[in-house]
Amino acid sequence: MFTGIIEGLGTIAEIRSSGRGKRLLIDADLPLDQTKIGDSIAINGVCVTVVIIAGKRFEVDISPETIAKTTFSTAKIGDRVNLERALRLSDRIDGHLVSGHVDGIGTIKNKKKAGNAIIVAINVPEILSRYMITKGSVAVDGISLTINNRSRDCFDVSIIPHTAKLTTVGFKKVGDHVNIETDMIGKYIENFIAKKPANNIKKEAGQKSVDMQFLTETGFL
Repeated sequence: MFTGIIEGLGTIAEIRSSGRGKRLLIDADLPLDQTKIGDSIAINGVCVTVVIIAGKRFEVDISPETIAKTTFSTAKIGDRVNLERALRLSDRIDGHLVSGHVDGIGTIKNKKKAGNAIIVAINVPEILSRYMITKGSVAVDGISLTINNRSRDCFDVSIIPHTAKLTTVGFKKVGDHVNIETDMIGKYIENFIAKKPANNIKKEAGQKSVDMQFLTETGFL
């Protein structure tokens, strides 16, 4: 589990084929003295496992499924990436709960200045935007951000100077692809209200199902 607060940047130093997957060597800008083999780390918002570590360099295996669903499919040597080590239970959660399981890919549609911020608009498939709400959370390349506005196929976020300086979003260009992870809460709610109770779970007399009608009647929708 992660928070979407990027700890530092890294550079893809090497990419090797590994069957239908890939092995990546990452040169990290941040010290990894507290990181060990088997630890989880998010690279551009993708949760991977450290398999080799030497100083500030580490290697990870990327599965075919991850390649198919993330921007790792077009990753190149020299690419800069966002890095975040796994959340510790004693940490403050300054962003939001991020699983590191990317839902899909978005494309930067527009970037414009607005005072001291940069407004970044990102096109996404409707299957992703359905889980987004105005002022809700989203992870873009692993960065925890707040959605300003959303439509059927687009949303925009404000990037403050600090975030632009410390993450890859500051130098991403229009047309670049980014990993998107929507807020997991919406996906769980959809799953709960869509499924019927299991056959072995009996409802008490008069007990209502938690469905769209129930949520509307009780003022949640």
